[in-house]
Amino acid sequence: MRRHAVNAHRHLIAWAALLATGTALAQAGDYPNRPVNIVTPFAAGSGPDAVLRMVGDKLGRLWNQRVTIDNKPGGGGFIAIDQARRAAPDGYTLLQLDSEHVAALPHLYKSRNFVTLQHFDPVAPLFRTPFFVAVGSESKWKNMADLIADAKAQPDKIVYGSWGVGSPGHLGGQQLDALAGVRMQHAPYREVSQLFTNVATGEVPWSFASIPSSQGIYKTGKLRYIAVAAAKRVPQMPDVPTMGEAGGPAGLEVNSFVSLLTPKGVPAALQLKINADVAKVIADPEIRARFDTFAFEPLAWSPEEIARQAEIKSKVYGDLVRRGNISLE
Repeated sequence: MRRHAVNAHRHLIAWAALLATGTALAQAGDYPNRPVNIVTPFAAGSGPDAVLRMVGDKLGRLWNQRVTIDNKPGGGGFIAIDQARRAAPDGYTLLQLDSEHVAALPHLYKSRNFVTLQHFDPVAPLFRTPFFVAVGSESKWKNMADLIADAKAQPDKIVYGSWGVGSPGHLGGQQLDALAGVRMQHAPYREVSQLFTNVATGEVPWSFASIPSSQGIYKTGKLRYIAVAAAKRVPQMPDVPTMGEAGGPAGLEVNSFVSLLTPKGVPAALQLKINADVAKVIADPEIRARFDTFAFEPLAWSPEEIARQAEIKSKVYGDLVRRGNISLE
């Protein structure tokens, strides 16, 4: 009797699992049957927002449903994050975050005890952007070797700017300090445009820069890129040497990747459908052309690979935050 009861229980569990899988697959096949909302912490008009709007438009056509973009900038990303956290885990609310929202926030806001991937699942990558070392056109530094030599000769005297504490520009500067054995001072800016205006005039000697954020001043001839913090040269800027080629630490790579996430609890089958559909959209020639304009690298990562890459960054950022005693609280 006991054996029959155990077997019956096992069959019941197996049947329940099969039923749940079938339901999830049916939901994925039917998705979406109503509008989808994508929440983003990026301001309207920014590079990530511009890409997201193109992706949202293409997804809307693919899904035959309206895809809305909800910009919620501010609060270090927590305004957008908190809104998305309150949504049902049904795939109809997505959240756009960069790798710093995912990997750096837990280290920068210790008292919040907030670990992004404990509340959200990464589902689809959008792009990765490299960062260049930008100096004014009149700067005496021709390469990274020049910059590092000056930094070694003047500990704590050379200043670099960034678009905020805990940004890739700030943490990248911390990483350069560590790898090159120098000490430089960080100057955070509220306005990205003002940052690069000051780099161009030499008021701030240098800064990390992405193409979208700095191309306006770069095109005026007032800004130069002396290196890209990457293992390979960027096709859009083939004359700009890598960090190692320019005399800097060869292992220094400063980049940020942007992805879409869902609140925890969305069925795996539905996550994979969203991943596959976003991949189709990103392959569209119009979007690839926009990526080329910004020097954005398209990514073909699974949800598991996004999480793995975020964990790699989290370890690096955690070490840098501790080393620099950095906090946003």
